[in-house]
Amino acid sequence: MRPLLAVWSGPRNLSTALMRAFSSRPGTQVWDEPFYAHYLAQTGKQHPMQEAILASQPQDEQAVIADLQAPLPEGFTLGYQKQMAHHLLPHMDRDWMEEQHHAFLIRDPRAMLASLDQKLEQFELEDTGLPQQVELFERFLSRDGVPPVVLDSADLARSPEQALSALCAVAGVPFERKMLTWPAGPHPRDGAWGSHWYANTWASTGFRAPKDEGPRPLDPALEPLLERCQPLYDHLAAHRVRVS
Repeated sequence: MRPLLAVWSGPRNLSTALMRAFSSRPGTQVWDEPFYAHYLAQTGKQHPMQEAILASQPQDEQAVIADLQAPLPEGFTLGYQKQMAHHLLPHMDRDWMEEQHHAFLIRDPRAMLASLDQKLEQFELEDTGLPQQVELFERFLSRDGVPPVVLDSADLARSPEQALSALCAVAGVPFERKMLTWPAGPHPRDGAWGSHWYANTWASTGFRAPKDEGPRPLDPALEPLLERCQPLYDHLAAHRVRVS
């Protein structure tokens, strides 16, 4: 396996904070949602900061894959890919994934949908990334004969050292305590969309334990979507890393 780790997440899953942790790890290069522009160009979906996103990245799928597979710069020992599972469209090549490591980041779907509803006017099941996460999970389970590592965002926030250590073990690199903190504000590797999506991470300097505030309120119109999300989340959550 090459020294590349892709973590497949859905939106609003603490994925940017996780990327920030790996940005803080010495010798680690990160990619922030490298297929976002391709996804928008292919689907025609309208997202905040649409034109800036399309102009900031290659829209050609093969150009993105070539960048992900290029040798790491001198002095770098790990490449970390923050991948949004919903950006993986049905027509896209999957073969490039075979020679690298993969893991998954999930979140309770009620909380995820409530948060996503604050950022997008319209979305459907495929926009949550859950169907694509399950597809990839089964692909890598079949490939390796063992379940891939799955982290729940609540567990990551509660016990970041354990969760990050599990991810580092997947990639065969040591955990570094520098991963637990980072400077507030933007990072040079953040995507062009950061000012719309990354307010919480930009205001943070590390992981914060989640508050136990009970179930998140959800627009009743989203309850049917929640019913479709829940079994997909449960399928993945059955394999999540247990933290103390």
